[in-house]
Order: sequence, then structure tokens, then C-alpha cells
Amino acid sequence: MLKFTPILLAILYALAMYRLSAWRTARELDARSTELADPVLKSLTDRMAAALDLKRIKVHIYEVDPVNGLAAPDGRIFITRGFYRKYRNGEVTAEELASVIAHELGHVALGHSRRRMIDFSGQNALRTALAMALAKVLPGFGILIANSIAALLAARLSRADEYEADAYASALLVKAGIGTAPQKSLFTKLEALTQTRAGSVPAWMMSHPKTDERIRAIEALEARWTPVPKT
Repeated sequence: MLKFTPILLAILYALAMYRLSAWRTARELDARSTELADPVLKSLTDRMAAALDLKRIKVHIYEVDPVNGLAAPDGRIFITRGFYRKYRNGEVTAEELASVIAHELGHVALGHSRRRMIDFSGQNALRTALAMALAKVLPGFGILIANSIAALLAARLSRADEYEADAYASALLVKAGIGTAPQKSLFTKLEALTQTRAGSVPAWMMSHPKTDERIRAIEALEARWTPVPKT
């Protein structure tokens, strides 16, 4: 039993840190956000709400400059002020921004926040177990190797979540009559909008899939959804 104690402690520590992070995030969002009030975007979110049999989809503006959308652990959907500013400046269309909201709704509907809490705890336990095992054969390097393996696993799981949220968003956008074209066009803009270079990080270390891979995945879904003409 004693040899498993560090692993159990690692799991408990990870759970505690996740809860603390979620609490801090909620406080930050409460203090620095307001409800989105844009008639054009509301018309699009109303169409998505109708497709989901909901009365409305409430979206908030998070008052920070980086371009991003996020789903809070409590299920709230946020668009950053920086992202909304891109829309107001004409760099992003209303339909493209709606595709971001649909993607974040996917994270909520698919329970990714809860899954990430479990994943984070498991990764911390794996890191601890590997570090203990490798320290015996590779003193001084075991912890580095364990951290690298845990980071690779975390990136892989995160990419899987992104693909799932993309698929959910595609289905919702199609059902709402908006279509997937804005979703795909936004992906081609993201690198410039966020001022990041996807090629600077190996694909297997990225928390999000590459743009072309995300678009191909959506097109594969569209091919499955398109009826085959009868001959």
C-alpha cells in the first residue's frame, strides 16, 4: 500500500488544483465579462438555439485582448473582446464568430470540462508513477522523461476534444441552416488572427489539430451527410 501512496497523493493533488483553477477562472470571468448584446450575432445564436430546442444561447464577452473563445467549467460560453473586435473590424464575419460559439457549445455538451479533470488527474498519476520507475534506472532524467510523456498524452487528448467539438459544431451549424463554410473559412484565418505559427510546434505536441486536418475532418463529415444520388 505504501508504494502506491505517492500516486494516490498525486491524484488528490491534481483534483485539488483543478478545482482551485476552476474557482479562480470563474471569479476572473465574473469580474471581467458582460453579456454579449449584438443583434446580428443574436439572430444566429437564436437559430442555433432553435436547432437545439433551447430558448436562447447566452454568450458573454470576456474583456481581454487575445483572440479566443472558451467554455467555462460551469458551462458558460465566452468570446474575448479581442475576437469580438476582429468581427467589428470586418476581419471575421458574424457566421464565423457563430461557428466559434458552436464549437464552445460542443465542449459543454460533450462534457469536456469534466473529462479534462479526470484526464488531468490521470496524467498526474502517470507522471508520478513513471518518475518513480524511471528514477531507478535513469537517475536525474526520470522526471524529465515522465514529464515529456505526460505532456504528449495531454496534447493528444486535447486534440481529440477539439475534433469532437468541431464535429458537434458542424452538425449544429448545418441543422441551424448556417452551414460549415464559415467554420472552415475561420480556420484558415486563425493563424493570422492569433498571430501564431502552427509550423513552429511539432503536430504531436500541439493542443489543437492543424488547420488542414480540421478542415479535412469536417469535409469527411459532410461527405457522410450528403445523400448519394440514386441511379
